[in-house]
Amino acid sequence: MKRPASHSTRRDFLKRSSAFGAFSILPASMVMGTRSRAATVSPNEKVRLAVIGIGNQGKNDLNNMMGSGHGEVVALCDVDLKGKHTQQIQTKYPKAKRYTDFRKMFDEMADGIDAVLIATPDHAHFCMAMLAMSLGKHVFVEKPLAHTFGQCERLMAMAEKSGVVTQMGNQGHSGANYFQFKAWTEAGIIKDITRIHAYMNKPRRWHGWGATVKEYPTDPMPDGMDWPVWTGPAPEHPFSRRLHPQEWRSWFDYGSGAFGDWGPHILDTAHRFLKLGLPSSVEAIKREGTNDLVFPQASTISFKFPERDGMPACEVTWFDGVSNAPELAEELGDVNLDPPGKVLYGKDLTFQGGSHSSPLQILPRAKFMEMRGSLPRVSGKASNHYANFLLACKGEEEARSPFSVSAPLTQVFNLGVIAQRLGGRIDFDRTTKSIRGNADAQALLDPAPRKGWEEFYKL
Repeated sequence: MKRPASHSTRRDFLKRSSAFGAFSILPASMVMGTRSRAATVSPNEKVRLAVIGIGNQGKNDLNNMMGSGHGEVVALCDVDLKGKHTQQIQTKYPKAKRYTDFRKMFDEMADGIDAVLIATPDHAHFCMAMLAMSLGKHVFVEKPLAHTFGQCERLMAMAEKSGVVTQMGNQGHSGANYFQFKAWTEAGIIKDITRIHAYMNKPRRWHGWGATVKEYPTDPMPDGMDWPVWTGPAPEHPFSRRLHPQEWRSWFDYGSGAFGDWGPHILDTAHRFLKLGLPSSVEAIKREGTNDLVFPQASTISFKFPERDGMPACEVTWFDGVSNAPELAEELGDVNLDPPGKVLYGKDLTFQGGSHSSPLQILPRAKFMEMRGSLPRVSGKASNHYANFLLACKGEEEARSPFSVSAPLTQVFNLGVIAQRLGGRIDFDRTTKSIRGNADAQALLDPAPRKGWEEFYKL
């Protein structure tokens, strides 16, 4: 498919992006509302894939995506191409073009890319996904979708405007739990849920040192590291091994803590099929080992969701921290609550499950044995989350976790992180999508980007 020519609007946009120089990028006016090449290729052709973030989680994502047989890697982008964690993928795909700056990648080879896999730290997702979608590229973005509530709003709007395929990397949303929750909800087995306890009580990276840190540490910059691009729109701090690679999740400025990390794998189906939407209030019931820079050592966060579509009001309570787990009523029997997981309390039935694809169980077991013959048969397509995305790019399936689904889910985590950070109660107006009576919390809904990155917020 022939691509349109460059346009001054796009050139001006990237000239104003101070972290790089002048680019020539395809005009949004020519691609908005259209599909990229991947939506029109025949089933026996492969989706041309660019990958941003090729170490650790990105490596796992790419290996799984390529295992589907539906893609070919044409570009690799990472701020640390000399890092040990990026070598395996570079060796595996020697013909793919390499970049440290995603903007340069799109400028030089936008015509040759159909879809983009984004597996960078949380704070960096937004700009990459916005630019990719504005150029008509399908996007698979790791969870949580974005670092702030406002970024999620813009991603939803751009996804709708561009018409591209979108998918968040909550992989269980294409697994057994997804199909079971859908079938049991439609059959009326899961109904009248009034309480949900979700928990992640395994040790996290910041446990221990995070309670006492008073400033960002500094380490020598690795050779070849593109730190300005790594920092992106977030506040700038010195390079440190406490930030890169992988350690960024510990810090409020860059990560989303245990809640943003595991919430998408634990609460995704409940949020979707119970139509929870956005909460009316969020309250930090417990915070231990608090710090202005790093996530708490333990926290309990309560979310109140009002009645909706004939469903009763529901309170969702999140527990993290090694010794901060919910208690289970004795009448529910001897149940293994090893983290991560969830318990759903209905007026008639109680359900317990884990994370990702783990299916639900009815508690107590005697109740399940009584009902098992009448439970609906669960069936679903066999494609996994990665194959589902690529097949959706080719028009053969619908993506199961598009931004219209995953962005509101992520916004729940964005609000929870604000409560973890500030403490206290947040009263949220679901209509205006604003926080009432708390200027500090309101400011964290949509903080201004670092200078030089404002244009991505205007796309």
